Order: sequence, then C-alpha cells, then structure tokens
Amino acid sequence: MYQPHLENILPNPAKMQHIWELLQREPYLPFAQTDALYVKALRELLLWHRDQNPFYAKYLNHYGFKPEDLQGIDDLERLPFLHANYFKTHVVTTAAQEDIALHVTSSGTTGQRSQHHLDHWTNEAVFYISDVSQLAQGYISAQPCNYLVFNFEPFQGLKSGTATTNQKMMKYAPANQVHYALRHNGTSGHDFDAFGVVDRLLQYQAAGLPVRFLGFAAFLNFAMERLQQLGYTSLPLSADSRCLFGGGWKNHADKEIPKAEFYQKIHEFFGIPLENIRDKYGSVEHPISYVECAHHRLHLPTYERVIVRDVQTLKPLNYNEVGFAQLISPIITSMPSHSILMGDLISLHPGSDCPCGIPTPYVTIVGRAGTSKNKSCAIAASELLQR
Repeated sequence: MYQPHLENILPNPAKMQHIWELLQREPYLPFAQTDALYVKALRELLLWHRDQNPFYAKYLNHYGFKPEDLQGIDDLERLPFLHANYFKTHVVTTAAQEDIALHVTSSGTTGQRSQHHLDHWTNEAVFYISDVSQLAQGYISAQPCNYLVFNFEPFQGLKSGTATTNQKMMKYAPANQVHYALRHNGTSGHDFDAFGVVDRLLQYQAAGLPVRFLGFAAFLNFAMERLQQLGYTSLPLSADSRCLFGGGWKNHADKEIPKAEFYQKIHEFFGIPLENIRDKYGSVEHPISYVECAHHRLHLPTYERVIVRDVQTLKPLNYNEVGFAQLISPIITSMPSHSILMGDLISLHPGSDCPCGIPTPYVTIVGRAGTSKNKSCAIAASELLQR
C-alpha cells in the first residue's frame, strides 16, 4: 500500500521531511511512539501555512501563536482553530490555484455547503490514509462483490465530498456490479430510487456474491423498510457482505436509529456479521477519516490528534467528557483546515478501553450541536447534553 510517488508531490519536500516521515508510519501506533514526530510535522505545516497564506499569518498573529511555540504535544491545547462553519462562507486556500487537484463540497441538501480545495498532495495523502486504515481493519479484499451505493449517482460536475469518497472506496474489492440508490434525475439533483434498490437487492441475492453497502445509513434503513412492506422478513446475503457507512443520517435525523439497534437490524435482515457492519467519521472541512474497528469504536489514526473542548468555555476536557471536537492533522497543505473546531459533540476514550487491541484513543460521536436555525451552537449543545 506504500505509495512512493507521494514524496514527489509534497509542496515543499525540503521543509516537510517530518510530514513525509509521519505519513510512512503504520496507521495505528501508540501515540507515545509518534507524539514527538507528530509535533515536528505539525510545526512544519504551521510554517507552510503561515508563510504561504496571508490570512493564516494574520490569524496566528491575532492569537499570539507562532509555529515555534509548538514544542511538545501538550502545546496542542494552545493551537488556534478555525470553526468548520467558516468554510461555508469563505474560500481561503494556501495552495496555488494551478496546484488544486480536487474541489469538493459537503453533502447537505439544504443551507450553505462547506467547500474544500485539495491540492495534489492532500488529495493523495488523505486517500492513502484511508487505504492503510482500511487495510489494517481487514476491509481490502480480492473477492469480487456487488456494490449498492447509498449516495449520489455521479454526473459531470458533481462535487460532493462523500460521493468522491465512495468512488475511491470501491477499489477495496473488485466491483462486479455497481448500483446507486440516489439517482441523478437529469434536472434538479438526485432522487431516492426505492424500487430500483429493491430490484437490485433481489438480483444481488440471487447472484450469491458478497454485497458491499456504502454511503448514507438512512437510505439502507429505508430500503429494509420497503422490503418489509413488500412482505420480506429477511433477505440473506453472502456472509462476506459488508457495510461501511459515511455521512450520517443528514436530513433524516428524526428517523435515526441508535447505532447498536441499527446494526442488529441489518444483521438480522441480511445475515451480515456485526463485525462487518461499520461506520466511519470524516468531514469535507477536515478530510482525515476514522474507521470503526470490529467493536465499532472510531480509533484515531497515527496522523491525527483530537482535543475535546467544553461547549461553553472551550477549555480542553479529559477522557470521557463530552464537548466540541477539535480535529488536528499535519497532513492538510491545501487550506488552513488542519486545526478545525467541529459542531460535533464527542467524547474521547483511551484505546485500552476497547478490546480490539488498537492502542490509539477512540472518539464517540454523541450528537451534533446547532441543529436549530435560531439557536447558537453552545445553547443547542447544552440542551443536547441534558437529554
């Protein structure tokens, strides 16, 4: 899975040696083994953004923080962050326009969408991280399978970040057939093709090959409900079938089922082993993805650190406490989105709390703040925490 060509597309190889060295490390090493290298890599990245991006230079200066101030892992708590919502209204690129390889947007269907411009290095590096994480999690196979993708059917000009990710994820096992549940309607966008999904599922069952479900979890749930309405109590698929969700339930949050209950429903209806049903976490604004382990914990990869911040004071919190997620990675060179405060409410837990054996800490997604148009993130978050 090692990609030697990546070194050749680093924006400044002479000044990014530690970034390159970090990317070559295994995806789930104990943080104590990589903290010192991670700090050196992040300091290189801060210098890159400061020197190439006038906005970011002013931003660091406003907070009185210099890249040289980052000397140890404990200094991360002082690192300024941008709120993810900033990228809904601003485009601030560090990379030159001619170096941009990919422009993606968030997949929300209402409101302002976040945008991210990825240069050649960032584009390749984030998918490399996904590749090595999937390899470590056992999701890469030579067995041909049939794909049912609960995401947007591609068309020329589509820039959805989740759709782009799903395209890449179909290389993890050879595709026999691919079917998209959200069909392009030729005019205003995409429609959920429920009966088309049902027909294709029946074809896939008859074919007997493993089936891989990708995309938004809500639409797989809708497909199961439609099959049940048609009289099916189960639809057993190959035991090597797999689910890998991404993108959450989006505008169907009111229909969301607790994860453990949803996974059990899939297991009972399709016969897919629970360890083959997984979610992943990532965002357009900060495109480093976390993949669930066999015990459904989202362990951080070697190339990422997370700080949980209090929803009112923004002070760093300890393990098991719930707050906003600050995501930090030294990999992203195209935009100053290496230190982002998300609207997601999470808790962070030591890797030793998970029986899977992966030593890195894992995050638990508790909810999302700011779901009401007329409430601030802090108010909505506080209410969510009281539920």
